[in-house]
Amino acid sequence: MESRFDRRSVLKAGAALAASASLPAWAQERPLLRMTAVFSDKDIRADMYRMIAKDVEADFRIEQYFMGSLFKQGTELVALQRDNLEIGNIAPQDISKQVPAWSVLTAAYVFRDANHVLSFFKSDVGAQMIRQAEDQLKIKVLGPTFFGTRQVGLKPKKRISTPADMAGIKLRMPPGDAWQLLGRSLGANPTPLAFAETYTALQTGAVDGQDNPLPNVQAVKFYEVMSQIVLTSHLIAFDVLCMNQKTWNAMGPDRQKRFQAAVDKALAWSVQEHLKREAELADGFKKQGLDLYTPDIAAFRAYAQKVYLASDEAKAWAPGILDRIAAVK
Repeated sequence: MESRFDRRSVLKAGAALAASASLPAWAQERPLLRMTAVFSDKDIRADMYRMIAKDVEADFRIEQYFMGSLFKQGTELVALQRDNLEIGNIAPQDISKQVPAWSVLTAAYVFRDANHVLSFFKSDVGAQMIRQAEDQLKIKVLGPTFFGTRQVGLKPKKRISTPADMAGIKLRMPPGDAWQLLGRSLGANPTPLAFAETYTALQTGAVDGQDNPLPNVQAVKFYEVMSQIVLTSHLIAFDVLCMNQKTWNAMGPDRQKRFQAAVDKALAWSVQEHLKREAELADGFKKQGLDLYTPDIAAFRAYAQKVYLASDEAKAWAPGILDRIAAVK
């Protein structure tokens, strides 16, 4: 069969091809964005990820990876910086490895509650620290992902009242100097271990305890291998949802605005869900037979502040930063 094209058909085809070639890749198809995290797919924040994915599906295709299945805990930030990852839930402890001034945000008893954390990131001092991280790390900070208040969970039945009672306790902490310092500030013997390995370590006795918010304890069933939860409330737990800078810049203003709106909506929902879940779980764990009690918080706070102020990390803190954070309403 002989194919025939008149001059008008050829010109139309050529124009269509030229128009297609002139369009950026972003306009030709929905870009693929990968989101990674160390929490489980049953975590409230996993639902937060799904909420974001649904709300931006007209603009992007989202792939979600949980329990460190794409990048191991602590490696996500470098993956973002090397353009190997689009979106990651980054611990401020990991940011502080490259931006030492951020280590103040990882210290015990700096923040009062979830609202204090959220207000801080909207404040002038918070904006300054966000710009510092973005400029030095070449990432885009989308917002804080609050996930509860960290409490100490132990397998041994030893009663804990003050930091002195934590002496000799092998407390699982995530890898990294900032996390180990947090463990020492509680009076414990910190043991670096990935989140995904913690359940087995508790079960076998390789560690005596771990510190996590109650929703995390529920999500991965740490309560099955613990006897007690000591309500130290030593750290208002949050990570920072971050995006690869090139990916963010390539979006353009309209997509950026829609994406940030979806993130803000999901983060706000997640905060309320975590606060609600924490209240429910405290009662639930008691009914399951775990011993829940509050130790001498003043003693823990005083000990932690002494440890932090004497640390090398504190040397990198901006002058007066603790007072500025405390003053945020």
